[in-house]
Amino acid sequence: MRHLHYSSGYVLVGDRTCKALLRYARALADSGRSDIVSIPVVTEGGSTAYAHLLIGPASQLFSTPVEHSASEPVDEVVISEMERLTAELQPSRPAWPQEMTDVPDHSEWEYDVEMPGNGFMAGGPESHA
Repeated sequence: MRHLHYSSGYVLVGDRTCKALLRYARALADSGRSDIVSIPVVTEGGSTAYAHLLIGPASQLFSTPVEHSASEPVDEVVISEMERLTAELQPSRPAWPQEMTDVPDHSEWEYDVEMPGNGFMAGGPESHA
């Protein structure tokens, strides 16, 4: 689990979600574009919900690890969609083996947390027709 610092506060997000979001934010910034993303978070009360973030060239995001965190919210659709959108924006970018090495890239992780809602919606309604 990580604190994703955004604006003047932070949200609690899963490691892989955070990694995908930071990569997508960088790709958007590199292309001079922005997007609104919905990501699974842990609320102050400990439940799970979705946060909606505007990310792009002006975003100043950073993450820090949360020690001894409980199970984290994971939405594979959210992660896959951000990774797909990142690849579309940066098709020639090589793999990222040397960044965020404290967060492994494992799609076979198993979680017992169910997220409410329909998952990730990025790029506006036109990209989901």
